[in-house]
This record gives sequence, C-alpha cells and structure tokens, in this order.
Amino acid sequence: MAYTFFRIDKDAPNLPSLAAKYKELRLAALQNSPASFSSTYETEAQFSDEVWLSRINTPNKETFICAAVDEGSSGSIDPSTVPLEKCEWVAQVTLLGPVSADDYALPSEASQPDVASDKDEEKWQMLSLYTLPQHRGKGLGKRLCKETFQFLASSRREYHGHGVPKQVRVRIMVKPDNHVTLGLYRSMGFVDAGTCTLEEALRANGDADLLPPGLLPEKFKSRSGKIMALVLDRV
Repeated sequence: MAYTFFRIDKDAPNLPSLAAKYKELRLAALQNSPASFSSTYETEAQFSDEVWLSRINTPNKETFICAAVDEGSSGSIDPSTVPLEKCEWVAQVTLLGPVSADDYALPSEASQPDVASDKDEEKWQMLSLYTLPQHRGKGLGKRLCKETFQFLASSRREYHGHGVPKQVRVRIMVKPDNHVTLGLYRSMGFVDAGTCTLEEALRANGDADLLPPGLLPEKFKSRSGKIMALVLDRV
C-alpha cells in the first residue's frame, strides 16, 4: 500500500467528486469512532451535496487528506499519479483560519495563555484529525499533520500592511479521554494550553450550527475539554 498526502484544491475542476470522497471518509469516521467527534453520524448523514461541497470550499478552511493506493502485484505505483477521486481516502485533518485575536480569545476560566496580536502571530484552529482503523499504526496522522505545518510555515499572508507574521500558532481542542490523540499531539510538540467547554470547542471549530437551540444542556457547559497549542516559526 502506498500513500499520498495533499491539500484539497478549492479551484479543482472535479471539486464535487472530491467532496463526495470527503463525505465518504467523514461519515466513516463518525460511524467508526463516534466518541472522537462533537458531531454525530445521524446529523451529518442528512447533509446535502451542497453542504459537503461547502465544507471543503469554505474560504477560511483548508482540508488535508491522506489517500491510499493498492500497489497490487507491480509494487511500483506512484500514488501521486493516480486521480485523487480514484484513491481510497484514509485520513483527514482540517485547518480553520487565520483566526483573529478577538475570535481566538476565551473566558479567563479557560486559563488559555495570553493571545498575541495578529500582526505578530497568525492563529489557526486544527480539527477533525482522523485515520481509518485499518490504516492506523503507520504514522499517517503525524505525517498528515506535518503536511499542514509545512503549509502554514511556508504561506505568506500579510496582515493589513504590517508584513507577514513571523509565527503561527496552531490550537486544538480534544476530549480529555481521547488519550491516543492527546499523545499524538504531544509527540509533535503541542503543549497544554487550558481547558474548554463543548460549546467553546464547537464555536472554535466553526460548528456553532451544531449547537441545539435555546438553553444549552449541562454537557455543553462543562469545562472538561483539553486545549493544546503549537507555535511554528515561518521559514
């Protein structure tokens, strides 16, 4: 089995086909590991094709994929030459940002470190890291994350005439019992950066529409989620 890593190109002419592949992977993730996500399979299985397309075509989101290609008997297939919609998509992670300092801020109860100004530090939220069970144990999640780090460190976005920020901060919000994911992030240099509620996590991940209307149940207010952060230097 050979693997290739890529960022979904929002200008790709076959974007609807890519959205269908993303939908397949996302729904499989929600079915196989429901405890790892704030959303549910029942909710997202109802999404229209337009919603799935918008999920990978939103201006402030970048979606990264690991795809697998069965090399068969030849053992010499270059996965980068296989059409992306023909591969098996096996892992995903999403970046949301850049997030402004105001939107990145959390209540004092979160104990999040002080937020740097936008001209000094670019801020992103990382979410939905997932690898299909049959492809775990091969370091694909870490390799996929490194793909996102390279994208952030090499990107050049000027902040309102103040030049390109020299640092990039990546934040994640994880359920406290998700020990495997927490261990993975720690192995890549993420450090503890406070605690969050489920409501704060959904809002930070761009999923405020998944919050129930009216008065929120207690599970959305409990400050039990783990916040971790990693600071990258621009190359």
